Amino acid sequence: MQGIGSKGGAVNGNSMKRIFLFVVTNLAVMLVLGVVASLLGVNRYLTANGLNLGALLGFSLVMGFGGAIISLLLSKPMAKWSTGAQVITQPQSADEAWIMDTVRRLSEKAGIAMPEVAIYEGEPNAFATGAFRDSALVAVSTGLLQGMTREEVEAVLGHEIAHIANGDMVTLTLIQGVLNTFVVFLSRVVGYVVDSALRKNDEENSGPGMGYYITSIVLDIVLGFVASMIVAWFSRQREFRADSGSAQLLGHKQPMINALARLGQMQAGALPNSVAAMGITGDLGKLFASHPPLEERIAALQQG
Repeated sequence: MQGIGSKGGAVNGNSMKRIFLFVVTNLAVMLVLGVVASLLGVNRYLTANGLNLGALLGFSLVMGFGGAIISLLLSKPMAKWSTGAQVITQPQSADEAWIMDTVRRLSEKAGIAMPEVAIYEGEPNAFATGAFRDSALVAVSTGLLQGMTREEVEAVLGHEIAHIANGDMVTLTLIQGVLNTFVVFLSRVVGYVVDSALRKNDEENSGPGMGYYITSIVLDIVLGFVASMIVAWFSRQREFRADSGSAQLLGHKQPMINALARLGQMQAGALPNSVAAMGITGDLGKLFASHPPLEERIAALQQG
C-alpha cells in the first residue's frame, strides 16, 4: 500500500521508528526469501550449460510474490506499531462510540465483517489495511477527527470501508507480485544475453561476468521504476472507486466532496509505506503518486 503524501517537516521519533522498521522488515523479508529460494533450488538458475529458464522463473516468482505477500500479511500489525494506533475495544468517549457505530453501520452496508477501529496521534489522514476483507483495520488520525465535521469523517470512513469491500489490498499485492516477477526475470535474461555477447570469444570462463551483474542491477532499478509507475496508476484508479463507494454507502456524494475539499485546506499527515496507498490523500510526483489530485477526485464525484 503505497504513499500517503507528507509535506515535509523535521524528522521526529515516529519518522525514525518508521525508517528503522522499514529497513529491518525488508532485510528480514529478503533473508527469508533467500532461504526459501535456496531450499527450493531455484536460486541455481545459472548453470555451466547456460541459463535455466525454469529455475529462473521459479526464483522470480519467489522473489516477486514472496515480498508482496509477506508485506500484506504483516501490514496490519506493522501499521499499528509504526503509527502508534490504539485499537478501540471499549469506547471511552462519545466520539469513540460514534466512530465504532459508524464503522459498524457502513461495514454492514458494504457486506463485510466489522473491522478493527483505531485512532492514532497525527495530522489529518486515515487508512485501511489488512490481508483479509473480514479481518481488516480502519484507522483515523486525531488531526482528521478534530479538523472535520462528523459528516465529513463519516465520508472518510466510508472511503476506507470501500477500499476493504473492493479487496484493494489483495488486488494491489497481486499486481505488485506480477510486476516484481517480471522485473526479476527480464533483468536477468537480458543480463545473461548482454554478458554472453560481451564474452563470446572468451572460452576460459564459463560463469557469468561483470556484464551480467551490471546489466541485471541497472535493469532491476530501471524496470523497478517502471513497475512503480504502473502500480501507482492502478492505485489512483482505486481511489476514484473508493470515493464513489463512499458516496454510495452514505447515499449521496456531497459529504465525500466536502471531505476532500476540507483535506485540500489541511496539512495531510504521512503514513508508513506499508499502508500509504490506503490513505485518504497523497502527495507525490504525478507518475508515482498513489492518489490523484484532490481536485480531480472532486471533479470525478461531481460528474459521476
